[in-house]
Amino acid sequence: MSVFPRLTSELQLRHKTLRNRIVFGAHTANMSVDGLPGAQFGAYLLERAIGGAGMIVAEPVPVHRTGVLTRGNFRHEDDTVIPAFRRIVEPVKDAGAVIVQQLYHVGAHGDSDLSFEPHWGPSGLPSYHDSDGSHAMTGAEVEELIAGFVSAAVRCRKAGFDGVEIWAAYHSLIEQFWTPWSNKRDDQWGGSLENRTRISMRILEGIRHACGEDFIVGMSVSHSETYPVLNGVEETAEILMRHDATGHLDYVSCGSGGYLDFENLMPTFAMGEKPTVAATEVFKGALTHAVVQAESGIRTPESAEAILGSNAADLIAIVRSQIADPHLARKVTEGRVDDIRGCISCNQMCWGRRSRDYWISCLINPSAGREHIWGGDRFSEATTPKHVLVVGAGPAGLEAARVAAERGHRVELHEAAAIIGGQFRLAGEQPRRAQITDLLDWYERQFERLGVTLYLNSYLEADEIRDIGADEVILATGSLPDDDAAQRWLPQLGPLPGLKHGNVHSPEEVMRREVRLGDAVIVYDEGGNMRGVGTAWHLAEQGKAVTLVTPDAMVGKELARTSADIPIRARLARLGVRFLTEHAIAAWHGQGATIRNLLTAEEDEHPASALIMATTNHSFDPLSAEIADVGPRLIGDAQAPRQAPYAFYEGRKTGMEV
Repeated sequence: MSVFPRLTSELQLRHKTLRNRIVFGAHTANMSVDGLPGAQFGAYLLERAIGGAGMIVAEPVPVHRTGVLTRGNFRHEDDTVIPAFRRIVEPVKDAGAVIVQQLYHVGAHGDSDLSFEPHWGPSGLPSYHDSDGSHAMTGAEVEELIAGFVSAAVRCRKAGFDGVEIWAAYHSLIEQFWTPWSNKRDDQWGGSLENRTRISMRILEGIRHACGEDFIVGMSVSHSETYPVLNGVEETAEILMRHDATGHLDYVSCGSGGYLDFENLMPTFAMGEKPTVAATEVFKGALTHAVVQAESGIRTPESAEAILGSNAADLIAIVRSQIADPHLARKVTEGRVDDIRGCISCNQMCWGRRSRDYWISCLINPSAGREHIWGGDRFSEATTPKHVLVVGAGPAGLEAARVAAERGHRVELHEAAAIIGGQFRLAGEQPRRAQITDLLDWYERQFERLGVTLYLNSYLEADEIRDIGADEVILATGSLPDDDAAQRWLPQLGPLPGLKHGNVHSPEEVMRREVRLGDAVIVYDEGGNMRGVGTAWHLAEQGKAVTLVTPDAMVGKELARTSADIPIRARLARLGVRFLTEHAIAAWHGQGATIRNLLTAEEDEHPASALIMATTNHSFDPLSAEIADVGPRLIGDAQAPRQAPYAFYEGRKTGMEV
């Protein structure tokens, strides 16, 4: 018997039987080519179908010219998408998954840079996506959008989709009509609940009439307690009951957050998990026909099974964890949960790339978005098995060793430290980042399964590498902090003035607990990411008085693309951390620093017992020149110091090439 009996059980949804309760929910992958789905998007979805997902909700398609939000959106109001989607849908269905497509319009929250159209909304309110206002729709335009939803659904049916999901979440167009704050109309589309829900009732009924009974129709909503002007759980439940009573609605999916509180929309490690369960419990008790799906912040099979077991939902949308491991569902079904590569909730390459309008990927799984090039998240056996030596067990070395072993090579991995992970493990020591150490435990389990020989406390010299006599040598020796503590935005200073006074440390030294710090510290964060911000958080939780100095205009600038910045800044503020933005360190005096305002050049003295300098690292490569005759492959930070996703990518790519 499965240890996840509910999660792996079938579910009847309209005319289809889902093989399990695990859904790969809707999200924007941003992979279209000239508005059409192609090989990249098809392979991306197919990998999750091969991986065992019960249902897949394909990326939302805008239903109208005023709803285009990203460069990668599919063509709106255009029948040329039908044959293109059919080529994608059929293989997904053949792999055993039910597949539907989400239909959306963001209403007032548009993006003029991409659509070059006015944002249509109920009452002409400001956009929360860009700085523009919106157009208050006429009655004829409301009818035009209703027809747009129905026509889009018909195209989905013709393309072979099993159904559609109507997007009414995150305060999008439909929720804007539902919400009295954003719907100030006094015609048939505003005022009473009946009038405010008229648009969505018409869309639902129109789709059912046009697409027939053998067609799944779902609806996506969201729950937010951040702003009282938004509909609460009970108000949303009442709205859903009206739609449920028609018998046309087959499922309701509930997410969290929205355009007004974006940090809750795709909660990172900084937020709590399972944020929608309180809402889905209410919806379960209110609806009689539609089943209820919980989504947002559900990472693990254990969490999913607990939600189903408490009768808080019927389905579970697991998105980021199936980006990180597309075979999650199959591993659950086969009882191989320990083999699941766990999402670390960083948002760095999924939402982080999408927010910059690139196609999405995954920090810890670089095959995401490259399935069409790399053959999915699977590996072909090497034609000629080799002896592969990997030096360094940070992200690049770990992934190179694992992938080479997956392909049948005999792999030995040498790490100079007493434990694997390198600087990535130190990141896992920061507050709320234990998911990183869980991932490192996963690598150790994979090495045991694959027969990788791991040597710890093993610093290899050049002659020792030659003596090993491996067929392939991969150097992943990482990077080290800059001993000069030089700053990018004060290049004229060179090494930090006053460095000789001591008490200047790197984040790595702090996280390794190699230094004793006094009560007051300054953290200089040049990167705007977790290396500096997370170290400040760690120190503040220890009770230190922390001043966080950054040359950027905001603390955690690089974290803004992941939506982790807002809750982390709030947490730092509650811990009493002082922020000095657009400042740099002019000099260090041993017991304090001269801090320079980069806007005015004014300088002030700030007492502190220690200065933590989160500046750019330098590559650590003591071997490649000495063993050039061996033809080593240099990867990760040893080649150039960068963030973790590029190290994982180079590890995967190299492991596939050897």
